[in-house]
Amino acid sequence: MKVMAQVSMVMNLDKCIGCHTCSVTCKQAWTNRTGTEYVWFNNVETRPGLGYPRTYQDQERWGGGWVRTKRGKLKLRAGGRLKKLATIFSNPKMPTIYDYYEPWTYDYDMLLSAPANQRTTPVARPKSLLTGEDTAITWSANWDDDLGGSQEIAVMDPILKKMNEQVHMEFEKTFMFYLPRICEHCLNPSCVASCPSGAMYKRAEDGIVLVDQDQCRGWRMCVTGCPYKKVYFNHKTGKAEKCTMCYPRIEVGLPTVCSETCVGRLRYIGLVLYDADRVGEAAAVEDEHDLLAAQRSVFLDPFDPAVIDAAEREGIPRDWVDAAQASPIWKLISEYEVALPLHPEYRTLPMVWYIPPLSPVVDVVTGSGNDGEDARTLLTAISTMRIPMEYLAELFTAGDTAPVERVLRRLAAMRSYMRDINMGDPGDEEIAAAVGMTGAQVEEMYRLLAIAKYEDRYVIPTTHAEIARGLEEMACSLDFDGGPGMGGQGPFGTSSGHPTPVSVETFHALKERQTADSPNVPTGGSRVNLLNWDGRGGTDGLFPPDVQTGRDPRSLEVTDPEAAPGSGPDAPHAGGDPLHEAGGTRATDARPEEPEVGPDQPEDRR
Repeated sequence: MKVMAQVSMVMNLDKCIGCHTCSVTCKQAWTNRTGTEYVWFNNVETRPGLGYPRTYQDQERWGGGWVRTKRGKLKLRAGGRLKKLATIFSNPKMPTIYDYYEPWTYDYDMLLSAPANQRTTPVARPKSLLTGEDTAITWSANWDDDLGGSQEIAVMDPILKKMNEQVHMEFEKTFMFYLPRICEHCLNPSCVASCPSGAMYKRAEDGIVLVDQDQCRGWRMCVTGCPYKKVYFNHKTGKAEKCTMCYPRIEVGLPTVCSETCVGRLRYIGLVLYDADRVGEAAAVEDEHDLLAAQRSVFLDPFDPAVIDAAEREGIPRDWVDAAQASPIWKLISEYEVALPLHPEYRTLPMVWYIPPLSPVVDVVTGSGNDGEDARTLLTAISTMRIPMEYLAELFTAGDTAPVERVLRRLAAMRSYMRDINMGDPGDEEIAAAVGMTGAQVEEMYRLLAIAKYEDRYVIPTTHAEIARGLEEMACSLDFDGGPGMGGQGPFGTSSGHPTPVSVETFHALKERQTADSPNVPTGGSRVNLLNWDGRGGTDGLFPPDVQTGRDPRSLEVTDPEAAPGSGPDAPHAGGDPLHEAGGTRATDARPEEPEVGPDQPEDRR
């Protein structure tokens, strides 16, 4: 038994409202750079739908993940070493920009610079961020959001094609739910196995999968090998990039950016201990329906004394074992068994798990004239949910509906059991026993899923000093060409200081970045980002000139000498004004409270 630790995440889909806050904050933190315009390490998909990139779940087309051979061994679906060597310069099984989307922005300058007296309304046309030309918006990272155009889009969902049950697309009979996705940081990652240059690696300390930017040669085999299509190609740097699980935050005990900013508080982060010697065996089980149980069997009980001793022998710190014992991941996956992996049939053993949505089954039961919270009625109605059980099974259990039904029954029983308690009645132990739990377990699960505090949702141990140096030497996975935390290259190596991040800018500013020598230093005049401006300094046109003085209100410099008092053809001789002799300007009558600025006073005094 080889004990290792893995940082993992669970998402409760019952809480996701599809606000995309996680996507936007991740975008600003990690992929707000040239070459990553189309990249979304975190995206929120609407189900049913095609996903991002389009139809990424169709592995017959894309060739991602692993397949089991007749001899019981695993091989990459896209082919082994010989196949990769033969196609290393031509790999057709890879999404194009069409399958993602051509990123765009709007020409807002057209609205700002349009004459006020023109007869027609100015229009901010969409401009491609790749070519700079006018473009037609036809797709995006979540084009099928809220079933937009379901008759044309959702019917092409690869999962729906696998289902035997007929799904109705009429508005009153249809269904939808949100599915946030990040890199799965798998125990058996096919992207790592697909990389010819060995640039992708899985950290031994916490299991996070990263890309060594120095080693990456841009073969893009990892893009093909990842069945979730969460590895992206930076067309500016020629390197592969992916979700880093915000490891600089994880190392100091903070949750990921997407988790920290999640409005619905649906994400849980913690450690799990697993037996590395059994990963290959679990991923190679013959029946796909057994993959869920096989992966659960890989996880080790952190309370088992034998596991604790083995963890100490492997160098896992004691406080990490304590964190694994308090981990919400262990409770949701192995104790309550309400979390399920995404597409276990890919055999990568993903480590981002999901609690399936219960859907509005209570409203359906209530509409039929019955008590929507009654346990017997509610548990019976699970099989007639608006979200088909078979659809959820194709997502989370390789098509086996039994584990999905068991999870949903536990979630429904929790609602009914806690309804009695909230109404002042004692909890009905028969309800808990009907789903294989005790009343105490149901209450604990309710506290974790419904009202858990920050420290209960995120149990993340900090990195120890004895391994910090090794982590520091590995540097940032995106430490290349102005990535997050970098300042680029200067004449003396790494430049001092960091460029101001551009959070909001017009199309013209983006175009300047695309054509500049450095992605962080635009050509032309300087700009001020008002989102992080500290109030010091300025740029031409940032403030309107004072009408009486002709000068910028934030500056001591006269911008219009003719408009300033004490200047011009009728002005008195300069020799009679000591302030003028010192090269300054005198305060006007319009600002009597502003002190005069003399030669001995600080220049930046306002």
